[in-house]
Amino acid sequence: MKSKDVKSLSAEDLGAKLTDLRAKLFKLRVQGQTEKIEDNSQIGKTRKDIARLLTERRARQVAKS
Repeated sequence: MKSKDVKSLSAEDLGAKLTDLRAKLFKLRVQGQTEKIEDNSQIGKTRKDIARLLTERRARQVAKS
């Protein structure tokens, strides 16, 4: 997910995507403990996507005030 894609999301979509990514990250962590993950880089990519979403959400909060 690119930052340009994140900026085009609405506030509701941003929250929904954030919830989905956090659930995905949890599943990947559990999978890493219990079984073999096919692609280890998915954990890092998911964390970075979450960070992008949180950064955009915070930027919108600052812009409002």
